[in-house]
This record gives sequence, C-alpha cells and structure tokens, in this order.
Amino acid sequence: MFINQAFQKETNFGSKLLNFLKYIAGSLLIVLAAFFGQIPMSIAVLFSGKIPTTNEELYMLFDSNVFLFFALLTFVFAFVGLYFVVVKVHHQRFITIITSRDKIDWKRIFVSFGIWTFISLLLFIISYMTDSSELIFQFKLVPFLILFCITLIFMPIQTSTEELVFRGYLMQGFYNLAQNKWFPLVMTSVIFGTMHIINPEIEKMGYVLLVYYIGTGLFLGIITLMDEGTELALGFHAANNMIASLLLTSDYTVFQTHSIFKDVSEPSIDFEVFFPVLVLFPILVYFFSKIYKWNNWKDKLIGSKNVSSL
Repeated sequence: MFINQAFQKETNFGSKLLNFLKYIAGSLLIVLAAFFGQIPMSIAVLFSGKIPTTNEELYMLFDSNVFLFFALLTFVFAFVGLYFVVVKVHHQRFITIITSRDKIDWKRIFVSFGIWTFISLLLFIISYMTDSSELIFQFKLVPFLILFCITLIFMPIQTSTEELVFRGYLMQGFYNLAQNKWFPLVMTSVIFGTMHIINPEIEKMGYVLLVYYIGTGLFLGIITLMDEGTELALGFHAANNMIASLLLTSDYTVFQTHSIFKDVSEPSIDFEVFFPVLVLFPILVYFFSKIYKWNNWKDKLIGSKNVSSL
C-alpha cells in the first residue's frame, strides 16, 4: 500500500516517537530550503529601497508577475529540499512518496487535471452569465503571456511540492507514528488547512474559511489513500491553482495576477464558499471510485496496521 511504503516496524511508542522525530527534522529541513528560496525576493526588496511592513505593501512593491515568480521560486527550493530529505535522510526512493505503482501514472494526473479544469470553467461561465456586474475584463496580452509562462512552468512545482509534503511525506510519517489510516488523514488535512491561515483571504473573510481548506485537504487525502498514490491529488491541485492564477483574481486572494478577469466584489462567506467541500468533492470521490474501481474503503481510510502480523 502507498501509505506504508516507509513503514518502520516499531513495537513501542517510544521507538515510534523517536522514528517520527526524523520526520519532524525532515520537515524543518524542507522549511529551511524554502527559506533559502525567499532570499532572491529579499534581495530585490533591499534594492528597491523600500521596506514593506504589510502584505499589501509587499504586493505593491513589484509587478504581479514578478511577485508571483519570486513566490513560486520558494517552492522550487522546497522541492529540492524534499527530494534531499526523502532520498538522503530516509533513504527511500523518491517515487515512494508519489505512488505505490512501479512508475508515475501520468494519465491519472491528466484525467484529474482535465476534470477539475472543466468543472471550474463551467462554474465560472455559469456565474458570469448569471451576474457579471462585479467581474472586470482586464486581459492584456503581454502581461498575460508572461503570467501564462510563469504559471505553466512554476505552478505545478508549487502544487506538487505541497501534495508530496502533505499527502506523501507527512502522510507516511504520521502512519509510522499512529499505525492507522485515519490519524494521518486527519492530521495532514488540519495542518494543510491551517497552513493557509496566512493567506490574505483569511484576513478578509475570517477563520471560518479554514473549513474550506481543511475540507480540501480531507478530499485530497481521501483520494490519495483510496487510489494508492498522489496522482489524482497532483492533477487536481495543479488545475485548481493554475485556473486561479490565469482566469480570475481579486485584491483579497493569495494570487493577485494579470489574469483575464478580476473580481471586485466585497468578500463574504456564503454557501458558494463551501459548495465544493459539501457537494463537488463528494461527487468527485464517487466519480473517481467508479473509474478506478476502488474498494476496501474502511481499511484504506481508517484501518490499522497489525504489527504483530508482520
């Protein structure tokens, strides 16, 4: 199984905790690598002669394409850090935090990417046709082409890094500690969700928005455990963030870009925010389960490892 590819046979809690400390150390190394990835932006800020004290001031310091490039560059360093930790610290093949298959199933990635892209575009078209009064068409060819290149090259690295850290590396690490499936699923989802607490939309819309992010983490965790690999989660996450970058931006979201449209509405919490978590994600789970013939739901999502039987 995917989740137990890094399993360590430890029979007492002290040994399991000691082994888990290696995952904590590995996570710190990944964060450190990401920190080094912020150095280019820090240098650019120093050369600008202005020291921003808020996120808004930092956004205004650079053109949005430049800022996006610097922000995504951080994840390139984090990805390298993740690779080093898995291969050199844990002595695992890197593919073991991606999939349980002999090789990456790219078809699964593209299927998931295509499905969520289609759904996102369909929902946008419906919303636009229903009421476009607060959507501004801001398309400019040259800035958009630059944005497209940055998004195409670097956004998949960003989303893949997040997926492989949470649904791969940490999922397996928490499984080593708890030796059951539900604890890694819950913990990685909560950590993934609360990680977004620094996003500007949280400040504007409140902490209740974390329900969406934690719910998204649960969805991605479920399809990873049921499908025995991160391919579906990788495709979904890449599609979600690339659409957010290229199609629609606003002044209160983490991606403030030269997208095609801009939302100028006042941010608010309504059912539309939770619609994906409560409606779309369960439908997608059902849809994927039929395509890939998932079974043994109870064991794959909440089952425990019987160490004595190893």
